[in-house]
Amino acid sequence: MPCSCTAAHFREPDALFLQHPGGKRTKKKAEKGARRTALFDMGKYFGTDGFRGEANVTLTAEQAYRVGRFLGWYYGRAHKANVVIGKDTRRSSYMLEDALSAGLTAGGADVYLLHVTPTPSVSYVVRSENFDCGIMISASHNPFYDNGIKVINGNGYKLEAEVENKIEAYLDGELGELPTARRENIGRTVDYAMGRHRYIGYLISLATRSFSNKRIGLDLANGSATTVAKGVFDTLGAKTFVMSSEPNGLNINEDCGSTHIERLQQFVVENGLDAGFAYDGDADRCLCVDENGRVLSGDAILYLCGCYMKEHGELNNDTIVTTVMSNLGLYKALDAKGIRYEKTAVGDKYVYENMLSNGHCLGGEDSGHIIFSKHAVTGDGILTSLKIMEVMLEKKTKLSELVKELVIYPQLLKNVRVKDKEAAMKDEAVLAEVEAVSAELGADGRLLVRESGTEPLVRVMAEAATDELCEEKVGRIVRVLKERGLTEQ
Repeated sequence: MPCSCTAAHFREPDALFLQHPGGKRTKKKAEKGARRTALFDMGKYFGTDGFRGEANVTLTAEQAYRVGRFLGWYYGRAHKANVVIGKDTRRSSYMLEDALSAGLTAGGADVYLLHVTPTPSVSYVVRSENFDCGIMISASHNPFYDNGIKVINGNGYKLEAEVENKIEAYLDGELGELPTARRENIGRTVDYAMGRHRYIGYLISLATRSFSNKRIGLDLANGSATTVAKGVFDTLGAKTFVMSSEPNGLNINEDCGSTHIERLQQFVVENGLDAGFAYDGDADRCLCVDENGRVLSGDAILYLCGCYMKEHGELNNDTIVTTVMSNLGLYKALDAKGIRYEKTAVGDKYVYENMLSNGHCLGGEDSGHIIFSKHAVTGDGILTSLKIMEVMLEKKTKLSELVKELVIYPQLLKNVRVKDKEAAMKDEAVLAEVEAVSAELGADGRLLVRESGTEPLVRVMAEAATDELCEEKVGRIVRVLKERGLTEQ
């Protein structure tokens, strides 16, 4: 199946990976003002989504304390710093919250605790209430034993790379010791649950219609969404059916949420629901299930919302920002609707940087990180579900009908655990096999090989006309990685 995409419709980031829909390997310049891809952008501790690792192994309470010490000093040089902290439901989140708070207050900052809350709520509170920065303690979709520290700047989006580099230098002892606060200058912690309540009110205010008579399923992933999502849908009048809503510190993302959506698929069908929404651990991503149990991935959500926004004159520049992981089928469907698109490296921060630089208002990832820049500066799973509801209600149409013209190409993604990501990505035999497979796919498919920004993985993805072709092409790359001794046994 040839693809009708043209170079005029998208830009690709600098990368070393990829077969694009037209069948040519390219290396175009990155967007003006945007950072280079994660390959050139990752630090020693901070990856594409903050400082992430196994709690008390690669991310310790001592490190969290020092991150807090630096931020308290850095933002408090000219005035008393105010920092807001949210967390997900992992057991280690409480330890890291205490350690960060200790470091921040020792540095003179006042700390405002949102407690268990979605990542986008921290972004919202920072922006709307003039905090110097925010911190979200979460490892998103990772298992419970991992955790992360995501720092959000005063504008509500992810911290600048230059500040992350300074934090890393401090963690490695390169900046010496920082002064501590004394006497009345020592900081304090404040219970700030009201900040989360204001975020809930904001979400409710964005709904354009009542949800009455709609039967909606919510998979809360035993995570951050448990404090927000049901209350929002109940207030808007939906008949709400909830699952994975009893976090115990160990069951976040466990066989539930957006990474295990098969349970929600069954739940929606068995209960005769109009739609179901699944969030990840920190509720910044959302996937959807239609009334027949079919999954609507991030690409389908971008298509559905993009078409609706274009019809209403709300899609700036008639353009959607995607990442290189979006499906060929999405681009073909957008071509048919006269909607343009751009591509970035994987990571919602790259999507937002492109949107900000070029004035686009809708962008996201197939994983379900969707950004509506009129309302938020980061992915927001619950906001995304509200926007999908708006389209359903306005169109008076079932979800399955709204995406029937979108045909997704078969896709296969395998995560290969490697000894050294950089060595694997530079290996000559691997690069040669990537070149060969890409040439064979031509215009009828795509191969993408990239390193994970948060784990010791190389991700190998193929799109082609059949599942068998995807399996064969991905298998060839994985086999070469193993033959070269690059994988973990």
